[in-house]
Amino acid sequence: MAFQCQRDCYMKEFVTSVVSCCPAELKQEVNGKKETVKGFNVKLQDTILFPEGGGQPDDHGLIGDVPVLRVTRQGTEAIHFVSSPLEEGQEVQVKVDWERRFDHMQQHSGQHLITALADSFFGYKTTSWELGHQRSTIELDTPSVKPAQLQALEEAINENIRAHVPVTVHPLTILFQHIHVQSRGLPEDHAGPIRIIDIEGIDANMCCGTHVSNLSHLQVIKLLGTEKGKKNKTNLIFLAGNRVLKYAEKSYSTERSLVSLLKTGPDVHVEAVDKLQKSVKLLQKTNLSLLRDMAVLIAQNFKNDPQRGNFFSLHKKEGDNEFMNIIVNEINTEETLVFLTVGEEKGAGCFVLAGPRGPVAKLGPRVLEILQGKGAGKNGRFQGKANSLAQREEVEALLQQHCKHLTSEEE
Repeated sequence: MAFQCQRDCYMKEFVTSVVSCCPAELKQEVNGKKETVKGFNVKLQDTILFPEGGGQPDDHGLIGDVPVLRVTRQGTEAIHFVSSPLEEGQEVQVKVDWERRFDHMQQHSGQHLITALADSFFGYKTTSWELGHQRSTIELDTPSVKPAQLQALEEAINENIRAHVPVTVHPLTILFQHIHVQSRGLPEDHAGPIRIIDIEGIDANMCCGTHVSNLSHLQVIKLLGTEKGKKNKTNLIFLAGNRVLKYAEKSYSTERSLVSLLKTGPDVHVEAVDKLQKSVKLLQKTNLSLLRDMAVLIAQNFKNDPQRGNFFSLHKKEGDNEFMNIIVNEINTEETLVFLTVGEEKGAGCFVLAGPRGPVAKLGPRVLEILQGKGAGKNGRFQGKANSLAQREEVEALLQQHCKHLTSEEE
């Protein structure tokens, strides 16, 4: 079952029984990759774990000693996805991941407060919101928010937090006659009672999510700023409660690291970094100029060598595509097969194979395969990116063997 009252939000443990347990699969993203996890969908007689909805992610926790990886809603039923089976009829203890739950409560109640005040102060309606892993975003129906408005809004928000304003939950029927209720509509599959989140004297809004019982539990809200949104709207970015403390801790840690690295105080960090960036750009420009000169000299040294043969190979860790192309352009590739690479010797990098059109077209795909790379070629030049230059010597041996074979045929 879904939440029925405010007390559920603060319950950390609950004893119930297993109604059903069926094999199931869960698609989730791990380290940027989508994976399918096999497990079981469990229905309980009752639950204190919130299923995702209303812009809020689901709760995590334990059923007995089995981790709950996902909670979703089907009508009035909460479906708990777990990795191990549970016996039907078994009495179990449900435990909430309280740190995650309370964080969601702070962000969600914070969103209601920000939304209400942005509307009452400036007439900016909220069209959607997202509770993110690190920060949350409210989409406001306005092209922009002025800095002065943002400051006034933040001051009013935190003034209400300090005022200990109560937050209560009521069934819709109790409030319908005398309180104006904000709503963007109900889901098509909605079932069960309709809950109103009432921030006393500030806002009354339909919501299925978890909330604090008093604005003081939000501790503090920080409006980080705004970004341009879709369709002429503005995204307001905010942190609430413990996230503000973590943000301050992380910012201070970063500040201390920068003091150590830049050898300056926090007030001049931006200026110090700006100077460093300009210095780096100048050094990069000088380095590129030296690399170009070096490329020309390398090619000339090869051309001036009476024993040069018909094959030239070179690896330069600090080089780039321009460095390789200068060498290729300086050497007469109608008579010479040239193989150049830049990057980490055993890691990723770039390569060029240049020479007579026939051999390059024939050998290019094989070189690509050995270097585990991607690329293409035309007009006697085959180049691309290599995932691994560890097999560079194998490519050299292949090309040298080809050149020796050509030499023996000419003799």
